[in-house]
Amino acid sequence: MFGKRKKTAVQKYDPMTMQPVILASICTGEKTAGFKNRETGKFSGVCLIRDNRDFQNFLTEYGIPEEEVKTIY
Repeated sequence: MFGKRKKTAVQKYDPMTMQPVILASICTGEKTAGFKNRETGKFSGVCLIRDNRDFQNFLTEYGIPEEEVKTIY
């Protein structure tokens, strides 16, 4: 009961409708990995990026090449 986390459902990534992005705050430097809808521009966050390991986990979990990820402020 205690100490067990529920596994979160992995969001489906459709490259035709979604673009992988890193949303970075100018003020605090906080970064969030997620997907931006190409039609509406709506951002949906997936995980917080604290270090390079978190970024690499995001890339491998969704099978995204590093070159495709853009940073938006």
